[in-house]
Amino acid sequence: MPKRVVTGTVTSASAAKTRRVEVPRVVRHGKYGKILHRRTVCHVHDENNESGAGDTVEIVECRPRSRLKRWELVRVVAKSTAVDVASLRSGARATRLREGAAKAEEAELSARPEQASAASNDTTKADQASGAE
Repeated sequence: MPKRVVTGTVTSASAAKTRRVEVPRVVRHGKYGKILHRRTVCHVHDENNESGAGDTVEIVECRPRSRLKRWELVRVVAKSTAVDVASLRSGARATRLREGAAKAEEAELSARPEQASAASNDTTKADQASGAE
């Protein structure tokens, strides 16, 4: 009997050498005849960790490799073009923090010591005047 070859989408790639692939299928309801969309979840062995979440992959049946894994990865049909928004936001935040620190350091270096001492003298005089009243 030939081994089944199916195409599905990787939904989880968190475990090493294991992928969770969903294979969509369309069935007709037995009594009402309505078309229903169902999915089959397959745990796939990916020896080289070549697939990632969102990729379209081709898988083939194999001997049981573990309690759940009964499929092997044949090839990656299409790589995912999805973008991880959370990592982009954290990267942008880190960039803003670095730029802000650089601007603050530059402003500190460009300030002259004479201006800083004059400004502190003005504030102490103002503090003394407000305290005398």
